Amino acid sequence: MSTTTVTFEELAGMEGHDLGYTGYIEVTQEQIDTFADATGDHQWIHTDPEKAKDGPFGAPIAHGFLTLSLAIPFWTELLDVTGVKTKVNYGLEKVRFPSPVKVGSKIRMGATIADVSEIAGCVQIGVDQIIEVEGGTKPAVVAHSLYRFYA
Repeated sequence: MSTTTVTFEELAGMEGHDLGYTGYIEVTQEQIDTFADATGDHQWIHTDPEKAKDGPFGAPIAHGFLTLSLAIPFWTELLDVTGVKTKVNYGLEKVRFPSPVKVGSKIRMGATIADVSEIAGCVQIGVDQIIEVEGGTKPAVVAHSLYRFYA
């Protein structure tokens, strides 16, 4: 894994650029419980390891939105844009959670810059992101995210 570093001016030519993959991180029960506390979502499939053993996944699973939120630290491993005043996560156009992330799983993210557009005062990039579980057959998250960079 290596971070792609570009200047603000170079963003315009990045459409179609494959940023590769991040390193793996482990999803812990502590992260899941903290996320449950922050969101108020204490559903047993996330927070009750004993009950979850007998549930549909055989173990507690991370909230889909917890897995999606890990795109934030992953993103900083993949792309660094220099010469900007502000970097903004502008939003998401599409998100799917094709498979669960069991507690103790290791996940990583791959990303490709799908499109680049200039908008008054900034450059916006659309990024296809896939978060995958080590050894898994289907991705945990498939998303198209939007990021804006202001010079």
